[in-house]
Amino acid sequence: MLALLAISALSAEAWAYPMTSFLDPAGPVAAAQKDHFIWVTLITLIVVLPAIILTPYLAWRYRYGAKKAEYRPKWEFSWVLEILIWGIPAIIVVILGIYLWTSTHQLDPYRPIAGTQKPLRIDVVGLNWKWLFIYPDEGIATVGEMALPVGRPVALHLTTDTVMQSFWIPALGSQIYAMPGMRTKLHLLADKPGQFRGLNTQFNGMGFEHQQFLALGLKPDGFANWVSQVKSRGVALNAQRYGTLDKQSTRAESFAALGTPKMPANILYFSSVPPNFFRGIIARYLSGHALSPAQQPGTQAHGGQESPSPQGKTGLGT
Repeated sequence: MLALLAISALSAEAWAYPMTSFLDPAGPVAAAQKDHFIWVTLITLIVVLPAIILTPYLAWRYRYGAKKAEYRPKWEFSWVLEILIWGIPAIIVVILGIYLWTSTHQLDPYRPIAGTQKPLRIDVVGLNWKWLFIYPDEGIATVGEMALPVGRPVALHLTTDTVMQSFWIPALGSQIYAMPGMRTKLHLLADKPGQFRGLNTQFNGMGFEHQQFLALGLKPDGFANWVSQVKSRGVALNAQRYGTLDKQSTRAESFAALGTPKMPANILYFSSVPPNFFRGIIARYLSGHALSPAQQPGTQAHGGQESPSPQGKTGLGT
């Protein structure tokens, strides 16, 4: 009974977000991935379909007692069958290899998306169990909600202040991993307004299924209004609040600790962010010394206290 209740709770949380997919793309990257998936499937079916169709036919054609089935006990070789069995699959492997090579480079997540506007930079920090989105040029940050202007390329820089995580917005494009002490990059673009589900697809502990967020594709004026709302409704992000945020907790629990009535339910708005905040999170792992459990967010020993940087300061502002 408890298992059924747990499954029902997880299902309810999943349905709270738009069930978007790359098969219904909202950007050029996801659209290219959809085309890629369809073409690879069609090419592969050249080998798969004959096997599916011929298997039951041959079983029926050469069934016990069949009168028309030719019996050739001395048959040894057939050029036609050799070409069909080995030649066609070999050609398909070559075609797929060339196609996959070119597609892999075209869809490289580090490859910037061409556009007339300067890419919007968003720094993404994975925590247990939520995503922190920092807009360094706008001086704001959010948890549980990421907005991007329609038609403008977005350059995401990702890291994690806990275990390895996987960032993915299916309707917009590629999945990318985030790791502590490292920075990975992802370039996306939304070509139509909408609400899109984002999530952590890395099974990295009990609670990862709660690490979802809402990506908002907004028109330019709508994005500007959204930035203004974050600044007017949010609170300042500092080391003390980050120390609460980086505890192992869900967005709802973090909202209960840091949220205000002005913010949307279970969404955190931060009206200001210290300079080099994202860089400071990465720098904590580059001192050459292992972090103690108490300094590592996501562990039971971590109480949310400030963690010193290699320079002896928090590196996260005050």
